[in-house]
Amino acid sequence: MVIFGASGDLTARKLIPSLFNSCRKQRLPEDINIIGFGGSPLTDEEFKNHLLEGLAKYAAFRFTKEQWQFFSRRLSYLQGSYADLESFKKLDTALKKIEGGPANRLFYLATPPTVFANIIDLLGETRQLEENNFWRRVVIEKPFGTDLASAKELNQKIHRVLDEDQIYRIDHYLGKETVQNILVIRFANTIFEPLWNRNYVDHVQITVAESVGVEHRGGYYDNVGVLRDMVQNHLLQLLSLVAMEPPASYTGNALRNEKVKVLSAVQPINSLQAVVNHTIRAQYQGYLDEPNIDPASTTPTYTALRLFINNWRWQGVPFYLRSGKKLAEKSTQIIVQFKEPPMPMFPLSSCQNCTPNTLVLYLQPDEGIHLRFEAKVPDTVAETSSVDMEFHYADSFGPSAIPEAYERLLLDALQGDTSLFTRADEVETTWGLIDPILNIWEQDQAPPVSIYPSGSWGPEEANRMLQQDHRDWLIGSKEHIRHTT
Repeated sequence: MVIFGASGDLTARKLIPSLFNSCRKQRLPEDINIIGFGGSPLTDEEFKNHLLEGLAKYAAFRFTKEQWQFFSRRLSYLQGSYADLESFKKLDTALKKIEGGPANRLFYLATPPTVFANIIDLLGETRQLEENNFWRRVVIEKPFGTDLASAKELNQKIHRVLDEDQIYRIDHYLGKETVQNILVIRFANTIFEPLWNRNYVDHVQITVAESVGVEHRGGYYDNVGVLRDMVQNHLLQLLSLVAMEPPASYTGNALRNEKVKVLSAVQPINSLQAVVNHTIRAQYQGYLDEPNIDPASTTPTYTALRLFINNWRWQGVPFYLRSGKKLAEKSTQIIVQFKEPPMPMFPLSSCQNCTPNTLVLYLQPDEGIHLRFEAKVPDTVAETSSVDMEFHYADSFGPSAIPEAYERLLLDALQGDTSLFTRADEVETTWGLIDPILNIWEQDQAPPVSIYPSGSWGPEEANRMLQQDHRDWLIGSKEHIRHTT
């Protein structure tokens, strides 16, 4: 395994802790070697010490000196340039010396996206991507393009030297246990799937809220914004898993076929009137004062979208998506609110406080599931009250049961399982939904950027969008489900 960008933050914070933990669990191939490639002038020993410091800071598990020594024997480092053919020839020579014969190779691009195509070109030019009875795979980090045109261009460049089944476009959200559990909840439980459609579901809310601001990423974030940073990948991936049809099998292409189908059925927001009606953009108060932010920036740090899926299952059911920084709390969750009963059966006075049945899928931080339904209050004629059934991963499987998302994704890439990686047409489909919104937001006629207080749940305009539909934003907690209006 070769990690490009090995001296960077992602390698120390996520990749090496995940690989080390898999090694501790005896899940890595016994003969794997991990070679770091980067521009920093490091010896093997300096590289290992740098990674050990990262483990002390970021690893969520305890480990022994003996475990580290066993793992670190697999590590080595090679200094080189991402634009230099000689560096890649040197890499190939070093790999052949380590391998001692034919071997499989996994290349991980933990680098800025500006060098993705260049690295793959040079790997191709040095014939390191040719498969002769041994596989070659490339893992590519997000962002995959900055719009539809750049995503298509990058796909075309990569496909010149790689087949699609060699490419693993990574979105770490898909590696989260709770995200994978969406499919289990839907397709392994017959109490839910028969109700999972327009006949019984009133609407769906997907919230990815962050309590922090842009922090040290101001220069990057101001050129990206929340729609590119969160919605094009994470939120649309969550939507596809919630709304997709059951795949014929749990294999990479079968799963991804259904995701592309449902994303292709999302009604585009591609006119000024549609953008006015169905999108909100806003900045948190103080964003313009953050380091490396343009004082005249209109980059949104918050967005809310109202989407519709034009297919048999979901016709007419709104999907409300929201994401933002400097919000009231850090939380990622999916709320499925079911329809109210078609007519009141009990005395009206007893149903004044009736609330719709609601299913909450907590993806982070308090991972679990919350089901709210109505029950009769004891010693009354027919008074009802909302009650809750809850499942928490920590309670059922232990507080450290959930592994780091990268741990699962790296093992899948080594084993050739593409189920949790995005395909070329999937990436282009999501950009096709986001591009028209971005383009209209840049027009003079577009609604201005709203401002919301730090620590709030976003701008008042987002609340009004749901209130027009006689609904409210919801957020679930361990105790209850509450409105965030």
